[in-house]
Amino acid sequence: MFSESVSVRKIVLTGGGTAGHVMPHIALLPEFHKAGWEVHYVGSGGIEKRLMIEQGVPFYQIPAGKLRRYFSVRNLTDIFRIIAAVLSSLWILRRLSPDLVFSKGGFVSVPVSVAAWILRIPVLTHESDVTPGLANRMITPFARKIFCAFPETLKYLPSGKGILTGIPVRSSLREGLAKEGLRICNFTEEDSRPVVLIMGGSQGAESINQAVLQSQDLLLQEFRLIHLTGAGKDTPLVRDGYQSFEFAGEELPHLFAASELVVGRAGANFLFECLSLRKPMLLIPLQKGSRGDQLLNAASFSRAGWAQQLSEENLSPETLLEAIRQLHADAAKLRQSMEQGSSADPSSAIMELLHLHIRQL
Repeated sequence: MFSESVSVRKIVLTGGGTAGHVMPHIALLPEFHKAGWEVHYVGSGGIEKRLMIEQGVPFYQIPAGKLRRYFSVRNLTDIFRIIAAVLSSLWILRRLSPDLVFSKGGFVSVPVSVAAWILRIPVLTHESDVTPGLANRMITPFARKIFCAFPETLKYLPSGKGILTGIPVRSSLREGLAKEGLRICNFTEEDSRPVVLIMGGSQGAESINQAVLQSQDLLLQEFRLIHLTGAGKDTPLVRDGYQSFEFAGEELPHLFAASELVVGRAGANFLFECLSLRKPMLLIPLQKGSRGDQLLNAASFSRAGWAQQLSEENLSPETLLEAIRQLHADAAKLRQSMEQGSSADPSSAIMELLHLHIRQL
């Protein structure tokens, strides 16, 4: 374990564009505070700004040009925004003079990492998916080390730079109470039907939502359902054993605790949250509108024996019911695999590595 006596003045966090680039930072905040670190955040005006302000972390906003993997005239105009972002980052980092910059990826992290490299401030970054995203590929030359969540990722990283750590998970998720989760959903303890938590991410998943609603009569004969539909996608359905929410914030730890099984996409944060909680997972990875990272993430967890899969193209009321039945039948085996194959604490591993680089300054 790292030594609490190591003195670190400041760390600058960066990353954004989606909650997935921010939540691991939030998971590490208690560790930073415990170690006596002064934490600052540099990002865009996106979701990272709201989340960090809610956490009481000083936030510095820079202009952010988007990095696109396809041809667009806006790629040309955004070059000037990226240059402006690098200049803004130089000014902020020079003024803060941090000991480290820790990036979670996303387009806003690139100018911050470049500016840190120019100022000779060590840059460490973290890649959540199996294959590095565009931002982290651009950051790689400027980063001293690249932490990653999946063992398969190491082969995509320069020799000697990659370190397998997993993904930090908010400790609050492990503090949920099953009884409170049942109360929130108006479920009784006497009902013996297993509880299934169905999630589609913060934006919801239309295909999953539709399959759940179309199969509700069959599903509710055998299971109770907690359905997180996504913002603006709540359903007025009122049935015994069914409860929907557009979004779960403070309630989420209790909903997890009340659930025996979980159904969802294959975003990396979701996977490692379920792994940390030892929740058997049915993964329905996003196929369209992504670079294929969820398919690779789901395949990795399936190979490890931690999850089962149902492809989105085969998703129907019938296949969903059968897949949940199979998940329930195999739940004990999946939990055993998770217990045997995942013992390291990502937060402690990352903190140890961050302290190590401070000692080397």
